[in-house]
Amino acid sequence: VQLQASGGGLVQAGGSLRLSCSASGPTVSRLSIGWFRQAPGKEREFIMAINWSGGARYVADSVKGRFAISRDGAKNTVYLQMNSLKPEDTARYYCAVGGEHAVRVGVRDDYNYWGQGTLVTVSS
Repeated sequence: VQLQASGGGLVQAGGSLRLSCSASGPTVSRLSIGWFRQAPGKEREFIMAINWSGGARYVADSVKGRFAISRDGAKNTVYLQMNSLKPEDTARYYCAVGGEHAVRVGVRDDYNYWGQGTLVTVSS
């Protein structure tokens, strides 16, 4: 499995960005995809995930109401739409592959095969 996250950049507080995670591999279309982020000096935070059909999602409280996740099955791409960005959203954002079962979409330990991440910087 290979993952490529893109779409990061510099944005002012209150602005929006859309990140993309392009996934490739023999079984990736049947697996959940999760988004994580890590700010300097902090632990990696699990923020959102979506199962293969899009019918199950995980949303962390820290991004609830501001971020949204979606999936284009035909392109094996998962999107993270980030709105109302805050300086504390500044981090490197990573996507990762999870398992097949929708009920486990929010289980952090199921996710691995990390991509290289994309940097998001929110200025105040």
